[in-house]
Amino acid sequence: MPHPSPLIARLLLCTLGLLTATTVFATPRPLSIDDLVMLDRIADPQIAPDGKSVVFVVRETNLEANRGIQSLWRLAIDGSGAQAERLTARGTNDWDPHWSADGSTLYFLSDRSGQSQVWRLSRDLGEARPVTHLPVDVENFRVSPDGRSLALSLAVFSDCKDIDCTAKRLADRAASKASGQLYERMFVRHWDTWNDGRRNTLFIAHLDGQGIVSDEPTALSRTLDADVPSKPFGDDTEYVFSPDSRTIYVGARIAGVSEPWSTNFDVYAISVSGDPEPRNLTADNPAWDAHPLPSADGKKLYYLSMRVPGAEADRFHVMELDLASGARREIAPSWDRSAGPLQLAQDGKTLYTTANDHGIHALFSIDIASGQVKRLTNRGHVGEFAIGRAVSIVSMDSLKGPVDLYRLAPTGALTPLTAFNAKRLDGVSFSEAERFSFAGWNGETVEGYVMKPFGYVPGKKYPVAFLIHGGPQGSWLDSFSYRWNPQTYAGLGFAVVTIDFHGSTGYGQAFTDSISQHWGDRPLEDLQKGWAAALSRFPFLDGSNACALGASYGGFMINWIAGHWATPASGAWKCLVNHDGIFDSRSMYYTTEELWFEEHEHGGTPWQHPEQYEAFNPSNAVANWHIPMMVVQGVRDYRVPIGQGIGSFTALQRLGIPSELLVFPDENHWVLKPQNSLEWHHTVEAWIKRWTTP
Repeated sequence: MPHPSPLIARLLLCTLGLLTATTVFATPRPLSIDDLVMLDRIADPQIAPDGKSVVFVVRETNLEANRGIQSLWRLAIDGSGAQAERLTARGTNDWDPHWSADGSTLYFLSDRSGQSQVWRLSRDLGEARPVTHLPVDVENFRVSPDGRSLALSLAVFSDCKDIDCTAKRLADRAASKASGQLYERMFVRHWDTWNDGRRNTLFIAHLDGQGIVSDEPTALSRTLDADVPSKPFGDDTEYVFSPDSRTIYVGARIAGVSEPWSTNFDVYAISVSGDPEPRNLTADNPAWDAHPLPSADGKKLYYLSMRVPGAEADRFHVMELDLASGARREIAPSWDRSAGPLQLAQDGKTLYTTANDHGIHALFSIDIASGQVKRLTNRGHVGEFAIGRAVSIVSMDSLKGPVDLYRLAPTGALTPLTAFNAKRLDGVSFSEAERFSFAGWNGETVEGYVMKPFGYVPGKKYPVAFLIHGGPQGSWLDSFSYRWNPQTYAGLGFAVVTIDFHGSTGYGQAFTDSISQHWGDRPLEDLQKGWAAALSRFPFLDGSNACALGASYGGFMINWIAGHWATPASGAWKCLVNHDGIFDSRSMYYTTEELWFEEHEHGGTPWQHPEQYEAFNPSNAVANWHIPMMVVQGVRDYRVPIGQGIGSFTALQRLGIPSELLVFPDENHWVLKPQNSLEWHHTVEAWIKRWTTP
C-alpha cells in the first residue's frame, strides 16, 4: 500500500486530532482505578555531565505479571524539542542510572542476568554490557568522580570473609529442610522482611581496563555493626564519594542491642583504601545525622542533623562541617522546615533541597554563605530533582496529574518536558480542590482542602469521603498518589475533605511536635472543628451522608473515632474504613519493630508510663463502637502487625456491627501489587457506596 503524501499525512493527523479533541470535550470522564494502576511512573532524573540531556526511569505496569517493569529513557533538554527515547529494551528491568563524570558511560542496575547487577551503556548507546558478575545482588551503587571505581552496597553475612561465602550460605539454607532461625538480638523483622542475618555492607570495586569489575570487591564498612545504607528504605543518598575519590562519607546507625529504639545515626568518613578504621564525624550528637554531601573543593561537608534522640520526625537542620578544623555551623537556622537530601550547585555556593510547606512539597535553594532560603516552586509535589550547570530538572506531580519532568528556570518558571500518560488520561477530568483554614486546637490555624466530586453541579449535595492521613507526621499535599488518591473518590461522586491536623508537617516544627503524647485529643479536636468548618463553608457537602477513611495513624484515628466521635447523637459517619490501624496501643509496642517511634510518641515504654499507652488506647472504648467498619490488613505488615487488624475485626464481629476484613497475605503496610491495588480500590469503593446515598 503506498504511503500518503506529506500534505495528506498532515491533513489526516489534523483531522484525527480534531476528532480526538471533540471526543474529549464531549465525554469527559473521571479518573478510574484502571487508569490509576496502569499509569507510567517517572523517577530518578540524572542530567548528563554536558548538560544536553537527562536520563530517567519509567515504570510501566505489567498487569498479567502483576508487577512493574522499569526501563531507562533519555530526553534532550537543550531546547531542540526532541522526543524522549527508550535506552533499554522493552521487557528488561533496568533502574538506578548514574553517569560517569566525563559523560562517556551510563551505569545502571539491571536484573536481566537473573540478579541485580551493574550494567553500562557507552556514549554511542550501543549494546548494554555487564560491569559486575557477583554471586549476590547489588542493592545500590555510586560511581567515583575519577571514574576508576564503584561503591557497591551488598547484603552479606558479617562473619563471611568473602562474597562467595554469603552466596553459599544462602544456597545451603534454601536447600535445607530445617527452617528455624535463631535470634540473639533485635531486629528480628523489619517493615516486611524477617532478618536473615545479613547486613547491607559498603564495598569498593575497581574497574579494570575493559570497564568491568574483575577482582573481588573490598568491604569498607564491615567493621561497622550497621547497615549501609540503612534498612528498609535507605538508598545511595546515604553515602557519597569525596571529590578526590579517596574517601566515602556514609550515614550509619550502630546496631548493638539498641538498634530498634535508637535513631542515633552518625556520619562516618571511610578511606577507600580500607585503612584506617571508619571515623565518626558527628559522635557528639546523640540524634540523627544523615545524607552527607562534600563541598566542591572537598574541604567541607554538608549534612542533615536532628537534635532530639528517638524522634524520627524531628526537624532535619542543614549543617556545615569544616573537615580540617572540625568546626561546624548550622546553615539557615531560622528556616523552620525539615530538609530532605541535599544537592550542590555547580558553583558550590548554593544547596538545594525539598521540604513540605503549607500543603505542597517544594524545591528550595539555600545560599550557603548567608543562609538565605528561597522557595523555587509554588505548587504541586517535587519528588526528585537534578541540578545541572545550565539547567535544572524536577519531577513533579499534583492533585491533578501524575509525575512528569519539568525544566526549572532560575525565575521559577516550569516548562513541561514529558507527557508520558497523556494518551491514557485523554478525556479524564480532574476534580478541583480548594484549601481552607480554621481555628483548631489551642486556637491555632489549621489547614485542609475540600475536593469537589466529578460532575459537580452547583446547588446539589454530595456524599463525603473524609480522609485522614498517616504518619502521623505527614500531610495532605498537592500530590498524586497511587494508593490514597482523592481523585478516585471524587470520581465515584464523593466530595473529599482532608485536614492537616496538629502533628502534620510543613507548618513548623512546633506544630509537628504537638501530636506526641496527644494522639487522641489535639488531632481529634482539629478533625472535628475542620469537619464543622468545611460543612459551614461548602454547602455541597452532605454532612449526614459521609464515611471516614484512614490508614496507619489514620487507621488508629478511625478506631479512635469509632469510640469517641461516632455517637448516634452526632449523626456523623455512615461507615468507617480502617487500613493497618492500631487497635491496642500496649500490644502494639510489643509486636512492632521500630520501638523508638512508640517510645517517643508515648513518652517512654509501657512499663515506665503505662498511663500514656492507655490514655489513647482505642481498645478501651470498644463498648462505644456501633458504626459499620471495614478493616484492611497486610499480613507482611510488621510496622502495624496483623494482630491489630484482627483485633479490630474481632471486636466488631463480637458486637454484631456490620463489618468486613480484607486481608492481603503478600502485602506490607502498603498495597503495592497491581492486581491487589485493583482489588483494594474496588472493595473499599463497594463498602462506602453500600452505606451512603448517591
